[in-house]
Amino acid sequence: MGEHIIEVNSLVKRFGDFTAVDNVSFSVERGSLFGLLGANGAGKTTLIRMLCGLMIADAGSASLAGIDVLKNPEEVKKRIGYMSQRFSLYRDLTADENLEFFGGLYGSRDTVGAAGRSRIFDSVGLTGMENTLAGDLPGGISQRLALACAVSHNPAVLFLDEPTAGVDPVSRRRFWDLIHERAEGGTTVVVTTHYLDEAEYCNDIVLMHSGRIVADGGPDEMKRRIISGPVFEISGSGASFLESVLEDESWVVEFSLFGDSIHIQTVEGMDSEGVKTRLLTLAGKTQDFSIERITPSLEDVFLRIIDQSESEGEEII
Repeated sequence: MGEHIIEVNSLVKRFGDFTAVDNVSFSVERGSLFGLLGANGAGKTTLIRMLCGLMIADAGSASLAGIDVLKNPEEVKKRIGYMSQRFSLYRDLTADENLEFFGGLYGSRDTVGAAGRSRIFDSVGLTGMENTLAGDLPGGISQRLALACAVSHNPAVLFLDEPTAGVDPVSRRRFWDLIHERAEGGTTVVVTTHYLDEAEYCNDIVLMHSGRIVADGGPDEMKRRIISGPVFEISGSGASFLESVLEDESWVVEFSLFGDSIHIQTVEGMDSEGVKTRLLTLAGKTQDFSIERITPSLEDVFLRIIDQSESEGEEII
């Protein structure tokens, strides 16, 4: 196990009677790509803001690079980069002027001269766009500029809060390539996202629900631990009908809707033919659907955990 650059212990944040972050504990290894996952309102942004020294916790403790976050938030801010989910650039400044401005705020020597800024622009694929107004940049490009500003001082830890929200799939993938490059270069990256497919890129993740951590671990390890039986995808015009007849079937462990399809987790030993036979018995041979065994996704994991957590009233780690 590597060195932990972030340690969080029993952190709590309340807003009146509402507990946004509820007794959260975890650690992050130096140089890793760490994901905070959960639906909107799960507490991810509040947690990030506390770790950045932007919000004071009501209870618990946290340290970053050996610094007590609650006692020395200003020292923490010198060692981090932060990219919020909202557009944080100055729209009426060019890309180059934005980078120079934010670099100046961080005291970054790399942004003092044009050569240093040119290297940063090249690292995020923005060469040639230096003189474009930030307000004229497309969503995916502006996110890359925001990333350039956040890393202009080469921070030890980079916090990215929903960095690809509202960005097209191609730009999302390009942005994640850039995130990986930063992590491979030694920067610890902590990213929040509600896109569960993006969490596959992370070394370790925690799943948050209603302010609490309900599961943690590596993506593949979490799938093996939580999804024990085979998973099948049922698609076609007859798939929607099955939702009403699967609830009481003993061979069905869990099922969830995925658009026009249904994912069914079954007991061990089931194969596609066995599932098909049972479904035809339930739905009738007039129903049209196809069956394919699939590798469980993190969305399967998340829905399984949330369903158990809510039905049992317990935390599942």
